Amino acid sequence: MAKKILFINQEIVPYVPDSDLSLMGKALPQAMLENGHEIRTFMPKWGIINERRGQLHEVIRLSGMNLIIDDTDHPLIIKVASIAQTRIQVYFIDNDDYFSRRQMTVDENGKDYTDNGERAIFFARGVLETVKKLRWVPDIIHVQGWMSAVVPLYVKTAYHEEPSFASTKVVTSLFPTTMNSQLDENFKQCIEFRDAKASLLKNYNDRFDFEELNKLAIDYSDGVIAAHQNVSESLMKYAADKNIPTLAYPGEDFQNAYEEFYEKI
Repeated sequence: MAKKILFINQEIVPYVPDSDLSLMGKALPQAMLENGHEIRTFMPKWGIINERRGQLHEVIRLSGMNLIIDDTDHPLIIKVASIAQTRIQVYFIDNDDYFSRRQMTVDENGKDYTDNGERAIFFARGVLETVKKLRWVPDIIHVQGWMSAVVPLYVKTAYHEEPSFASTKVVTSLFPTTMNSQLDENFKQCIEFRDAKASLLKNYNDRFDFEELNKLAIDYSDGVIAAHQNVSESLMKYAADKNIPTLAYPGEDFQNAYEEFYEKI
């Protein structure tokens, strides 16, 4: 049965360089389109993205909202583009301080940005607020990449009474480690929004690293997928121990396996 699937991706080719994460960011939405599903796709508007070459343009009717993070207002800008030779339209979450004036998750010296936690929070809330404005009700939200890891928490707490997400199932895809340091110590404080209270994070480490961030995503997901053969075995076991449905890495021919998994959850 055709579904409405929201893909929230950290990276998508051709807007960023090829990687396992960015290639799947394009391949998965394309596969689900081919299977007859209705999709929406989001990613951050990283500073390395060439807007002219990618033909990005701002969607004025969706932009203009301010998101308050750590008592500071951050304007939300929404841009959109279509991937050439596909039917995939990509929405970009943009903000001058968090994305436009930066590289991606690391700086020019290869070091993780110290405010990556705030950036992930802004991205998650930006996507969910935009989907509300679109008046689109996804059956499934599928997150790929640690920059999307806050989304499951927000869907199940802060946005659980919103009509757009009240019945939505959340799937998290796990990838190999792409984050080398810990998030800033104010992450738990910054994450607070509506019913997403800092107290919900009391059983996690005070400083979130890659593994802890993925545990957070797993805890609020309805299904977990190993999207790469080198995914952390401990994270897959963590999900299984919590009786969350899991899908082992199905290989490059993933389309039918993912389709069956969606039906399962």
